[in-house]
Amino acid sequence: MKLSRVLFALWLVPCLAAARPLVPVMNAEEIAAKCDAVFARADKTIKVMEAKPRAVGIFDEWNRLQIDIENVVGPVYLLANVHTDKAARDAGDACVLKATKFGTDLYQNEKLFKRIQGARPANEHQAKLKKDLTEGFEDTGVALPIEKRKRAKEIFEKLENLRQAFDRNVRDDKTKVVITPDEMKGMPPDYIAAQKKDDAGNYVLGLDYPAYVPFLTNAPNEVARKRYWMAKQREGSEANLALLDEIMQLRLELAKLYDLPSYGAYSIRRKMAETPENVLKFLGEVKSAVTELEKKDVLELRTLKSQDSGTPLAETQLDRWDVAYYQEKLKKARYNIDQEGLRKYFPTDKSVEFTLLVSSRLYGVKFKEVKVPAWHPDVKYYDVLDTQTGKFISGFYLDLFPREGKYSHAAAFPIYAVSKLAHRTPVTVLVTNFNRKGLDHNELETLMHEFGHVLHGVLSGTDYNPHGGTATMVDFVEAPSQMFEEWARREQTLALFREVCPACPRLSKDEIMRLDEARKYGQGIRYARQWALASLDMALVSDKPEPSLAVWSRIETGMPLGHVEGSLLPASFSHIAGGYAAGYYGYMWSEVLALDMLSGFGDNLLDPKVGKRYRDVI
Repeated sequence: MKLSRVLFALWLVPCLAAARPLVPVMNAEEIAAKCDAVFARADKTIKVMEAKPRAVGIFDEWNRLQIDIENVVGPVYLLANVHTDKAARDAGDACVLKATKFGTDLYQNEKLFKRIQGARPANEHQAKLKKDLTEGFEDTGVALPIEKRKRAKEIFEKLENLRQAFDRNVRDDKTKVVITPDEMKGMPPDYIAAQKKDDAGNYVLGLDYPAYVPFLTNAPNEVARKRYWMAKQREGSEANLALLDEIMQLRLELAKLYDLPSYGAYSIRRKMAETPENVLKFLGEVKSAVTELEKKDVLELRTLKSQDSGTPLAETQLDRWDVAYYQEKLKKARYNIDQEGLRKYFPTDKSVEFTLLVSSRLYGVKFKEVKVPAWHPDVKYYDVLDTQTGKFISGFYLDLFPREGKYSHAAAFPIYAVSKLAHRTPVTVLVTNFNRKGLDHNELETLMHEFGHVLHGVLSGTDYNPHGGTATMVDFVEAPSQMFEEWARREQTLALFREVCPACPRLSKDEIMRLDEARKYGQGIRYARQWALASLDMALVSDKPEPSLAVWSRIETGMPLGHVEGSLLPASFSHIAGGYAAGYYGYMWSEVLALDMLSGFGDNLLDPKVGKRYRDVI
């Protein structure tokens, strides 16, 4: 989850409280009132900051200002994505838009910029903050001529409006797919029992992942798979294509204000990759490595479909709605792995306990569930305590199950970031859309991945809250989470499952080995897909962005599975409508860093000494 760079510093900073800062549960009126109050108060604070002639104290003043703002903006941004009341979600979006406008004005404030420029950092933390603030001010237009500065402000505000509209169209998409009882044949009994029916006795399935992924993976009926796949690929609708194209044109205009050739150049110059050319070189290397693997994977699945359907191989076409189904079928036959069957090994509540136990052993912390007010009865809250001292460190919430109007993917929302100087403890909220009864192994990896983001937030220990938790470069931020996925794959760590669920069936050493072999199968298709998404992103942030659907159609047409007319993937690609624009390559880029960090654990993934070093350093 990312906002614009202007709002980024505001988004990650916490409210001021003693122990256990919580997310306030607010209705639409309360959100609006608190939003108005915090920015009125912030305006007064800024006037005091502007009046000071010297730079002394600017870093602490900035810290306090951000903390006060985030007291409202952090929780409100979350509630805009998870609140059960649409009016409250809309009020949250309106507040976030106000935060964008405020942030643009703040980062275009010449008096504050002059104080920051004149500041003499007393340590490396202040030096880093000065560098980040300087770049933030420059990127928002403080040094631009007045007319360009004004246009930059208009662009930032318009971009936030468009992002919100894009996300709402995805979040509030109520598309339902009707599946007949005959088309449901072959699906696991538990899955069938969990689905709603209409008056005619047909099943009515939404676009949420607990319904969609198992059906695409297990339904023998190809016609039904295609209908459901197409509905999912059209999530967000054509309206979002127009929004995305407008976003990309505005981003290009923004870059031109700085005399930069593209938004990619504007954005990536602040990332590890530094230039679009370096990203494109990286993607070229990925493409070279996976092209033949993808062809091999597709041929193997097409052969399986040929055998399954009884048609000659030359006359058999593998379609995109076939991939998950035949991959699963192949894995069952070759590795004796059935993802749906794994749900009894990983009950959802026990999977959470397992994740907490692994984290506790590794990082010297313990977790205590505490009953607190929340925005939905399903939501749980935990204190994070230091094992040795018992000291309260931080807290997090879990909002794990799908519902109407809720954010539809999986993400860790950083609500309050740490600030040791302000005695601020962090809070993060994990939002997912899991099956209530159990997870397959892919979902267990997702849980570990996203909880890696939670750990990154709640175990952070920075002086200044703009540096807390996941407030890092987008081409690094996924690395800690990608590393933590490995704890869902190893015999040593999976053995801990017996401690949280003695009655659960256990995976043998051989089963774990086969599970990992099954996971590695299809890497050609997987990485080719990531290459395609990253290539779409880079094409849209180039010096000549074309309409997003035309670009996507061209990219997919050049791949073995081709492009399906009528599919609209860019319409639901929220990553690039938001903060991952010119950064989606970071998922593959940071995976290399994740493997490097993982090597520090050697053969003992539960080594508390390495865990402590990782906690202290990362």
